[in-house]
Amino acid sequence: MQNIEYKVKKDAKIAVLCGGMSSESEISMRSGKGCYEALKRLGYENAEMVVVDRNIAQTLADGNYEYAFNALHGKYGEDGCIQAVLEILKIPYAGCGVMSSAICMNKEFTKRVLSTCKDIPLIKSVFVTKGEDVKRAVEGLRYPLITKPVCEGSSFGMTKVNTPDELLPAYEEAVKYNANVLIEEFINGFFITVGVLEKDGKAFATEILEIRPKNEWYDFEAKYTKGMSDFIVPSTTLSAEATEKIKKIAVKAHETAGCSGVSRVDFMVKDDEPYFLEINTSPGMTETSDLPAQAAAMRISYDELVLLILNSVGLNK
Repeated sequence: MQNIEYKVKKDAKIAVLCGGMSSESEISMRSGKGCYEALKRLGYENAEMVVVDRNIAQTLADGNYEYAFNALHGKYGEDGCIQAVLEILKIPYAGCGVMSSAICMNKEFTKRVLSTCKDIPLIKSVFVTKGEDVKRAVEGLRYPLITKPVCEGSSFGMTKVNTPDELLPAYEEAVKYNANVLIEEFINGFFITVGVLEKDGKAFATEILEIRPKNEWYDFEAKYTKGMSDFIVPSTTLSAEATEKIKKIAVKAHETAGCSGVSRVDFMVKDDEPYFLEINTSPGMTETSDLPAQAAAMRISYDELVLLILNSVGLNK
């Protein structure tokens, strides 16, 4: 991609927020390191990696940072919490704001918001609160099912449920992470993901990345172990019509949820029809992550991707 404007002055002191207190802290450290090194290559000599802990507000205040680049994933980093701290400290930051981060981190609220838009195809599902009769709750669903914690990422706590006998153990695994659990019908298709970026105030979709995991489904091992998944970008399975349809749905989901700067929208596809899974408001930026691969397919280098995200500072109100 050519002609990406530097909207943040190169001598600015930028905090690259990484680590954190979620189950995804290790992945966030890898994302943060990549983004920090890219900022240095881009000429931002005053960029610093800031490892987030419970004292982060004091650390940021003491550091006199002018901007923040959020490379956190999961709880406290992707759910509106760190965004709210930055708002209080009046530190402009890149990426999604408080509201969209909070909505998209919660799979139940995401589906409720997106259900207002008839063009976004949702998978049939139920939400089960701790203490409910889980077997009764899923009576209207068809097996196999997928159980997921409502507020987790990176496939933590997810289980494929093939029979009713497997339901309770799977539910108990998910509830270790969150009191509320999403249970949805398993779509026997293939997984795709599409990034949404913004340039000059206009959102656009990246190329669609098709993922073929070596495991039965796209679990933690398949996501973060080299060689455990094949990345095909652009997707070779989708028709041209489906490709355009999915890109439009991804941008629509991004905008409907109030996202800004960057997001990544995941789908399952069966018979050339997409089914929305979730929106990630702080996508992984590791060497094996999806978004850098999607951007590269559009001839957007890793460093250019980081610059596009950085340029979203101040747009996330």
